[in-house]
Amino acid sequence: MSRSARSDPGARAAELREQLTEHGHRYYVLDDPTIGDDAYDALLDELRALEAEHPELLTPDSPTQRVGGTPVSNLEKVRHLQPMLSLANARSEEELTAWIDRMRAHLAREGIEDPQFSYVVEPKVDGLAISLLYENGVLVRGATRGNGEIGEDVTHNLRTIGAIPLRIDDAPERLEVRGEIYMSLADFEALNLRRAEEGLSTFMNPRNSAAGTIRQLDPRLAAERPLSMWSYAVGVTDGLSFGSHWESLEWLRAHGFRVNPDIVRLESTEAVLERCEDWQARRGSLAFEIDGAVVKVDDFELQRRLGVVGRDPRWAIAWKFPPTTAVTTLRDVMWNVGKFGTLHPFAVLEPVHVGGVTVRLATLHNEEDLARKDVRPGDDVIVLRAGDVIPQVLSPAPHVVERSDRAPVPHAPANCPICNTPTIKDEGVFTRCPNRDCPGRRWQLLQHFVSRGAMDVDGIGERQVSLLMEHELVRVPGDFYRLTEEQLVELEGFGEVSARRAVAAIAASKQQSFGRVLFGIGIEGVGSITGRNLAQRFRTIDALLAASPEQITETPGIGPIVGQLIHDQLHDERLQAVIEDLRALGVRLEEEGPPPGEGPLAGRAIVLTGTLPNLTREQATERVLAAGGRVTSTVSKRTDYVVAGESPGTKLEKAERLGVPVLDEPGLEAVLRGNVESAGADSIADSAGAVESAGADSIADSAGAESADDVESAGADSIADSAGAESADDVD
Repeated sequence: MSRSARSDPGARAAELREQLTEHGHRYYVLDDPTIGDDAYDALLDELRALEAEHPELLTPDSPTQRVGGTPVSNLEKVRHLQPMLSLANARSEEELTAWIDRMRAHLAREGIEDPQFSYVVEPKVDGLAISLLYENGVLVRGATRGNGEIGEDVTHNLRTIGAIPLRIDDAPERLEVRGEIYMSLADFEALNLRRAEEGLSTFMNPRNSAAGTIRQLDPRLAAERPLSMWSYAVGVTDGLSFGSHWESLEWLRAHGFRVNPDIVRLESTEAVLERCEDWQARRGSLAFEIDGAVVKVDDFELQRRLGVVGRDPRWAIAWKFPPTTAVTTLRDVMWNVGKFGTLHPFAVLEPVHVGGVTVRLATLHNEEDLARKDVRPGDDVIVLRAGDVIPQVLSPAPHVVERSDRAPVPHAPANCPICNTPTIKDEGVFTRCPNRDCPGRRWQLLQHFVSRGAMDVDGIGERQVSLLMEHELVRVPGDFYRLTEEQLVELEGFGEVSARRAVAAIAASKQQSFGRVLFGIGIEGVGSITGRNLAQRFRTIDALLAASPEQITETPGIGPIVGQLIHDQLHDERLQAVIEDLRALGVRLEEEGPPPGEGPLAGRAIVLTGTLPNLTREQATERVLAAGGRVTSTVSKRTDYVVAGESPGTKLEKAERLGVPVLDEPGLEAVLRGNVESAGADSIADSAGAVESAGADSIADSAGAESADDVESAGADSIADSAGAESADDVD
């Protein structure tokens, strides 16, 4: 912002209107936002404050008086039967109470004293708002929200979504249904994995992938992508009336529309606040992304009397979660080395509070992404705390790109930042350190070997690996198994108890599955899923070592290029030395359990959802695979069992709707033993009630942090490496 804009309210208001119009266009029309919701809301709040202080600055086309921007596309424009409005925000108990007080004051002016409010609280799903129009029970049109008044006709794509009824019974002459198109987190990850394996670019987040899919011209593309919809409101109707919002939701449920089962009707402000905080606490355990909760007055007559002010209905408000985006200064771009030598950029930031923690470091993913984003030292940048775990830099702040005094574009260094070896270009795209003895590469490989997804050695993390390398106690994976309590006790941070536990955990890891070992030893192209698939197919390390590239390629998820890459690495002398060392030390190098197609779960498809009491997701997956079963991510009529733990999300609801048997952990143990009868109705019924929140600690635990606030402890090395997954399924 220029100095003159700060001192001149009129100039600042004009500048804000221009920025908001541009961001509204990118968000609502192009589905390609460059700032997060919180950054947008901050600009809008500033403009509202200026207009309130200087009423002469208010213009009819101000973003504070309009729903959004004007859509531009080659899809047919559609005018909504009634505007699809946005919502005012609340972020604290005081702001929520103030909203209720404003409603009471407005109704008092309408002659309604002491109104009794009932509220409906629902999740604010981070997707794409849609309006569906039915005539005589038949879907005739589906449109995007657009600018709230004019959207785009995307009926051809909406028809491909199974959650949207094409016909409804007992319908009025005309009915409008509103909802949110979204993609579940599991489906999003599976889609990105499939695209990566096919050599295609991956999507940034579920919302962008859903929005981009809906606006495609070819419905065959939409049919290939796993979209769904939550229905959340009835709009215009002819021949149908409701007394309350809750009543309309019940009607939608009864007529085949998906309505979120966790939506509740509440009678007090205290209960509303508790529910909003509950959504906030368990957002990380949900099967889909939400960025807040929506609170609505239930009674339609009160809604009518309250009306709309500007672009916001008085009778609804969005409880916004703590900001997940913030603007700060990029101090420097630094580089680290991945386990296969690829250099990964990361950002050193002016400390900023975002998503409940102070962030000083953030990922820039990889060299290609850094060039695309065009962020440079000294820039103000937008930081996103993605998934509440790994902070990332999204883009420069809007005003930065207009500056003429920006720093030079950062490039990968000519020499490795760790060992100073001259770097090389990998097929002209990524820069690598070719030195296989580089301490940075060895550190990454060693900490990967003991990590949770690989050998899962409790008590040996990134800091301990650094310490062991510093004292030259560990150089290759097998060295972990030669450590003694006496050696560890001599190191800083280890006592007798922690040393004894660490040695015991290392010894226990010898019994990890063959697939985990293949993942842990660091074969480029082999992530956790590919490791399991290779172990299932070849059964022993000797069979895998003897396999040709063509035989390796026959493994699910492996193409010819990756098959050749894996084959070449398996015949590298260094990797073979690592394998033989582990074999001599007693590490498991063969698959247990029956071959594929045999065992108590042979041919059975299992879906895991929620948190089990005693088994991690990885452990449960390995148990199912060892019993001959398959673990899939999507519930369908072909699913044999859904295993549901705490906070199961929408997969449990879908299983119940399709009649798929649902098991709790004891039920899973029973079917693993081949005793299907003992899984029984009790087990199935017990699982259905497992909807408690896992909370922030569970989120932190699943991310590998010690607590929900422990984001920085992983350090720049971990952030950079975890963001630069070097195989398609390393994202597991």
